[in-house]
Amino acid sequence: MAAAPADDLKEAQKLYGQGKLPAALEKVDVYIQAQPKDPQGRFLRGLVLTEQKKTAEAIEVFMHLNEEFPELPEPYNNLAVLYASQGNYERAKTTLELAIQTHPKYAIAHENLGDIYARLAGRAYDRALQIDRNNPSAKTKSDRVNELLGAQRTTP
Repeated sequence: MAAAPADDLKEAQKLYGQGKLPAALEKVDVYIQAQPKDPQGRFLRGLVLTEQKKTAEAIEVFMHLNEEFPELPEPYNNLAVLYASQGNYERAKTTLELAIQTHPKYAIAHENLGDIYARLAGRAYDRALQIDRNNPSAKTKSDRVNELLGAQRTTP
């Protein structure tokens, strides 16, 4: 007797939580075959691909979810985290703003947006120092931002 689709999703979530990523991906793919439009299964697939460092595939999953379910903030957030991991902070910022627009009280997206602003600020201070190495204000600010960024990471 075949497992019900909901059982496949629960099993995939369990495997993902245990760090058994290949098995989780296999199980979530079975679920998606049975429920191709369900956002939960597809979101989990994106998470598994992210953990497997299959960034391009994960980006594709989250982009499709954003297109089909623009009211869901989580795919925007996770997509932004992937963009940030590639150093594409402007795109991450825009994507996080969409997450916040869909769900203004989504705290993780606000926190991640703050991280992105800090990274953009760090880049701006570094550029200022490239232009004027003797700028003590830019040096102090750059050091503070780098100290802040050293103690944090963007949350998926």
